[in-house]
Amino acid sequence: MPANVHRLKAFLDSKVEHYNNSAFIESDPISVPHRFSLKQDREIMGLFAATLAWGQRKTIIAKCLELSRRMDDAPYDFIVNRSDNDLRRLLGFKHRTFNDTDLLYFTDFLHRHYAQSDSLEEAFLTDGTFVSIENSLVNFERRFFDSPDASARTRKHVATPARKSACKRLNMFLRWMVRNDGKGVDFGLWQRISPRNLICPIDVHVDRTARRLGLISRPQTDWQAALELTANLRALDADDPVKYDFALFGLSVEGANPVV
Repeated sequence: MPANVHRLKAFLDSKVEHYNNSAFIESDPISVPHRFSLKQDREIMGLFAATLAWGQRKTIIAKCLELSRRMDDAPYDFIVNRSDNDLRRLLGFKHRTFNDTDLLYFTDFLHRHYAQSDSLEEAFLTDGTFVSIENSLVNFERRFFDSPDASARTRKHVATPARKSACKRLNMFLRWMVRNDGKGVDFGLWQRISPRNLICPIDVHVDRTARRLGLISRPQTDWQAALELTANLRALDADDPVKYDFALFGLSVEGANPVV
């Protein structure tokens, strides 16, 4: 952690204020679930947008919109009521290594889940109770693949701390669903997980900026690095450490080389 914590906090707070607003939405994958108003539609398309979030953001958004069209732009209704004939519309979908085999299993999991619960939040809880983000992510991955029809190839698309992954995509999805700061970007749909418990997503942009600022010292970008980064961000804001995701990401995208 840098010695001058107060200076770092002031700097990053100003960058959060700069990036965390409605102007951020249009060019980010979070724009996809923002196209919907139904909670379950936002959960479903949020999960897909986060899962497909690698590569150029423009391409990610385009592929998510293609997927939405294949589900008649009504993902919850499609997932819950889909027939075998409906599922054929998903055949041929592909984004990088995510293909229609993975997509069909995702829809199978979501169909089974929504038959038991009206919110995807339940899949991240233990008997309806929040324990920790690590527990939530480990249990989610186990539940996701708790089916005899589980696709082995799909496991690489659902990370877990049990495999030491930094779980960037799922942590980003949780940020979208949990944070509610009134700025209009994150949704704050879920109430049983607190923003203070979230773990900061680490993509290449966040990793680069965080290391330059001395917020990550661990050589590997893994689950322990995500915990280290978040612990340092909690020293800046214990109640909402993951808000700094906006600052770290935005600084890298704009090509800044910050020194505080």
